[in-house]
Amino acid sequence: MRVQLIDPSADVLPYDHALAAALARHGADVELVTSRFVHGPAPVPDGYAVAQSFYRLATGPGARHPRLRRALKLAEHVPDTLRVRRRAITADLLHWQWLWLEAVTTRLLPRGRPQVLTMHNVIRRGRSGRKLADRMDAVIVHTRHGAELLGAGPRVHVIPHGAFDHLTRQAEERPLPPELAAVKGPVVLCFGVVRPYKGVDVLVEAFRSVEGAELWVVGRPLGVSTEALDAAPNVRFVPRYVTDAELPAYFRRADLLVLPHRAVDVSGVLFAGLAFGKPMVLSDVGGFREVVEEHGAGRLVAPGDPRALSEAIAGLLADPAERERLAERARAAAAGPYSWDSVAQRTLAVYEKVLAR
Repeated sequence: MRVQLIDPSADVLPYDHALAAALARHGADVELVTSRFVHGPAPVPDGYAVAQSFYRLATGPGARHPRLRRALKLAEHVPDTLRVRRRAITADLLHWQWLWLEAVTTRLLPRGRPQVLTMHNVIRRGRSGRKLADRMDAVIVHTRHGAELLGAGPRVHVIPHGAFDHLTRQAEERPLPPELAAVKGPVVLCFGVVRPYKGVDVLVEAFRSVEGAELWVVGRPLGVSTEALDAAPNVRFVPRYVTDAELPAYFRRADLLVLPHRAVDVSGVLFAGLAFGKPMVLSDVGGFREVVEEHGAGRLVAPGDPRALSEAIAGLLADPAERERLAERARAAAAGPYSWDSVAQRTLAVYEKVLAR
């Protein structure tokens, strides 16, 4: 089976590479069609091909300013999509991981080839998600919550997001920066791009009541000013993109991972936490709730409640046995239902159904 995974802007690149490698291990001939990743080195292909067919000017060294990059992407989008459309004749099936400029792109989708879309963020789409789903032969979502938002039907398939176990095996893993490596007490980690909906302000407020530990907020701010957050003395910010080679040191050092989102379907950081076997405190929203209810891999807290969040963090920091119990649940989930072999097998079953039609 020849499959093209298509992610024009490399929006979910770690997912792309993990899925492509797992599909290849299970016998699929896979090509990942994407663009150059501008924030750091991309994962090394493992058993599949990569074609950087999108946005060659926008991701080139001369397009450093965000406005210039966006203008170039707009100019390149239609011709690049048409080029990929012509290339699609070599594939049995196209599996889109993200669609940029959906209103335009859906009119350019190649005819005569089955189309599958993984909708990674159902919440953000609203009604447009249902319209987009109608244009596809199959839609994959990661949670029952996402399927309900789309209006579950025969075309909608729930396949979990896989645990990012490849991050635990980085050949050139880098140590923590010296100032962080010198920290002696417990560390609570909040990782990932800092956006308003992720509730970092709630976490910072909650941490005012936590004693004897540090909070590390690690990730590039987007739409949030870390300087505007009235941080407590025991809060540190690492406001930049952290590469895959740097990431393991942060997760290994953390005693607790906290994701205080106001709303979410799924988060890639959660699946890094599962892979590293981290005890977690998660907002009681979307797919987070399903991970805890079905696998016990974390503790739930009402979103937007600093007091409840503070109590959950302090309680777990004071209870090593409970942290280890949650860590064991996380490791078991990562090795079982959230393993990439399981994800690949279920994805191939969707492909076979689509092709059988």
